Parts: sequence; C-alpha cells; structure tokens
Amino acid sequence: MSAECSSYLNADKVLVSGFSCPRTGGDASAVYCCGFQDVKYCCDDPRSFFPYEHSYMWWLSVGALVGLSIAAVVLFAFIITVCVLCYLFISTKPRSKLDTGLSLQMADSETRGSSIC
Repeated sequence: MSAECSSYLNADKVLVSGFSCPRTGGDASAVYCCGFQDVKYCCDDPRSFFPYEHSYMWWLSVGALVGLSIAAVVLFAFIITVCVLCYLFISTKPRSKLDTGLSLQMADSETRGSSIC
C-alpha cells in the first residue's frame, strides 16, 4: 500500500515536487500522505495533522493552559486590588472642605497704609 503526495508550495513559496509514501530510507509504516497545503509528509496515521508526536502537543497545551490560568488569576487579583483601593479612597475622602487654619481676608486700604509707617 502506498500514497502519493502531490507537489506543493512551502511557506517560503518554493515548489516541492510530489513524492510517494513510504519514502525511500524512511519509516516503512508511514504509508499515508499527511500534512497541509504548505507542508506534506508521510505518516502512519491518516488522521495525523501535525508532523510531531501527539504527546508533545498535549504537553504544549497543558503548559499553555497553566500559563494562561496563572495570568488570569494575577490579572483578576490586580483588578480587585485596584477596585478596593479606589473604593477606600473615595469612601474615606472628607465630604466638606478641609480647614487649613488660615483665614484669608482682604485688608482695608486704611489698614495697609498705617502698617507701613
């Protein structure tokens, strides 16, 4: 049993000529043509979509999920902290103007003249 992989353009737009599976010097059980439009290879599973082991994809997925979960928790904690700090700032803010202890009043022109002498 063998399969034919048709020619294709790879990611660099270079024409790769067609080949038959299994390839000479390759795995004898890789009798199916697998891959995408820009990369084709011989494989032993007709449902295979990636040129690497599925366990690699599994660990990549687990690592990505763990990383995204940690990032989501950190972002959530940051947003909660900002909301709590804003609430505390607004709720502890005095409702009336603060008394600075200085009363500023306009001085009379008579008072000014007598204090200079």
